[in-house]
Amino acid sequence: MCRPEKRSPSVDLEDSEGLESSAMLNKSDLNLAGSAKKAEAGGAAISKTGLKVLALLAIQNCVKNLVMRSAVSGGAKFLYSAAVIGTEGTKCACSVAYVLATGGSPTSIYRYLKAEWRKFALLAVPAGIYNFQQTQEYIALSNLNAALFSVLVQTKLLTTAIFSAALMGKKLRKAQVISLLLLTTGVMLAQLTKDRGGEKEGENQLTGVLATLGIALSSGFAAVYTEKVIKAQRPAPEANGATSPRETGLAYTQIQLAMTSLVIEGAWAAMTDSANILEHGLWYGFDYKAMISVGNSAMGGLTVAAVLKFADAVLKGYATAISVLLTGVLSMVLFGTELSVEYALGMTNVLAAVFLYNAQDLEKHAW
Repeated sequence: MCRPEKRSPSVDLEDSEGLESSAMLNKSDLNLAGSAKKAEAGGAAISKTGLKVLALLAIQNCVKNLVMRSAVSGGAKFLYSAAVIGTEGTKCACSVAYVLATGGSPTSIYRYLKAEWRKFALLAVPAGIYNFQQTQEYIALSNLNAALFSVLVQTKLLTTAIFSAALMGKKLRKAQVISLLLLTTGVMLAQLTKDRGGEKEGENQLTGVLATLGIALSSGFAAVYTEKVIKAQRPAPEANGATSPRETGLAYTQIQLAMTSLVIEGAWAAMTDSANILEHGLWYGFDYKAMISVGNSAMGGLTVAAVLKFADAVLKGYATAISVLLTGVLSMVLFGTELSVEYALGMTNVLAAVFLYNAQDLEKHAW
């Protein structure tokens, strides 16, 4: 008899990137705080599995930004709250299907949710924050090109460091302090574009920047909250015949978090979009681009959450750097985004900051 292993959700936001997503709150790639650090000081060579995870994380981060930018450009009319509901609903349905396919049953899901009902209150905070992040991503990418967004959203490193120091008393290494200064400089440089970041008619760069900073701020808080509060989880009830208890345990957590997100986002949609929903329906304006964006966010988030156990801080840093580069290049190719010298310098600073912040062999001194 196998029991789904208890798992604590980790954060990226993200994302943002991460959360994501959902139970692991990466991410988009909300997953900054909860994954275990597997690299030893000095760092070993990346294994074949590590390379596959690196490619997956980088591609997912990049594709999510580009697909979402495509979905909201050109005067998209769909409700962002509907998109979030669609994403969480898809995650919930896929997680339920996975549990059933691996030997679980509706009864085992019910028993898990009943046994862990207290956890709903704890999950309400990160779930609400993750919903907020998803909405802000749509707002940001409807006003900023994907290249600029991918750079600005890296300010989540700064907010996570600030919240960690303020709320948990963590000390920053000297290398991390330097990396945060580089990050701040890089973000400022990236915005010094002659064409205001590729701003088009109907777009407002200030709105996009503020939305992105909102993502970074909430991501930092969610990371620290998850690390500090949501740690102890009891094992889920038995799932008869489950062949993969570790992954199945994650699926149970995904179901619970997705359900919490659906309740919160449903209430938010009722309060803010009730007039539009009553007049046009929840899915008004949903075209194929919006559907692809929802499906990509949901499936990408679940996939990334499943492989994060193979990713240490260094690997995630590499993935972030590669995704920023890919997003800039593909945004130029697919959307005709003009990348200035200032943007290139800013991106270089941000990449250096990401590598430096996650360096494992510079942990000799702390401030």
